[in-house]
Amino acid sequence: MTRIALVTDQESLPIDYDMAPLVASCESLGLPVEIVNWDNPGIDWSRFELLILRSPWTYTDRLEEFLDWCRKVSSVSRLVNPLNAVEWNLNKSYLVDLQHYGVPIVPTEFIQKNASDVLSQIYSFIATHGNFREMVIKPSIGAYSKNVQRFPVDAVDRAVEHVVLLHSLGCDALIQPYFDSIDVYGESDLIFFKGKFSHAIRKGALLMADGTVNAPTAEFRKQREPGPDEIQVATAALSAAIRHLQLEEPLLYARVDLIRSHEGQPVVLEMEISEPSLSLPFCPGSEVRFAKAIAAAVERLQCFT
Repeated sequence: MTRIALVTDQESLPIDYDMAPLVASCESLGLPVEIVNWDNPGIDWSRFELLILRSPWTYTDRLEEFLDWCRKVSSVSRLVNPLNAVEWNLNKSYLVDLQHYGVPIVPTEFIQKNASDVLSQIYSFIATHGNFREMVIKPSIGAYSKNVQRFPVDAVDRAVEHVVLLHSLGCDALIQPYFDSIDVYGESDLIFFKGKFSHAIRKGALLMADGTVNAPTAEFRKQREPGPDEIQVATAALSAAIRHLQLEEPLLYARVDLIRSHEGQPVVLEMEISEPSLSLPFCPGSEVRFAKAIAAAVERLQCFT
């Protein structure tokens, strides 16, 4: 029987709210799953036929160690989503690739660690994409809004200080406009299993104008029905990823985060195909659909072994 590892870590598991409903749904389908920590040196990864990345979120502070682990286990088992998807998706530079394939994204510019004039680069971005009042500076590699800050466009000096801080932490930085629509409509997260749309949530605004990060409340995430234009953009983003990565089959899981531009069009804020939270508790039935997608992956794996 195919053994399945749901990969997390000790620090992240308590905040992985998808895990319990997913495990219960897998067990109801007779799928033998085991919750394992990616950084546990005592695990023999070859005893699993399938390694499903769920919440190994300490990778943000241990990136090279995590990527080394991914490469190691990929040589003895099947990592899902696959290694090249993980390597590509963990750095938000993938947004440039999506744009190359015609996917509408939030305007984004990367400020490399070796940038000689951060100040002029930020001013140039504001001049080029000047139809906004605030901007967001974030690390190119990160999760859960860690080290993400929102600044008025007249606070460039503070923005530069934050870029310098990110560089000192070993990160490239990126700059994006802050679209006011997120304060009204929030962010739409669309989740797909095996390339098929499963469910979506509305997520409230995270970044407050005072620089703090909003603490989630009961109203922070709610199930919603996305519009056809949102499904179209999210599907285009996934198709672009498949094409770029030269994958032969749909991704087991994916999450595409959209916001509305000033013109009201959906644009990609982020696309998570490595280890995303999938908001299963907020959307009844989604945990069953995910478990069934895993069962289909297991069946396909058995056909080739």
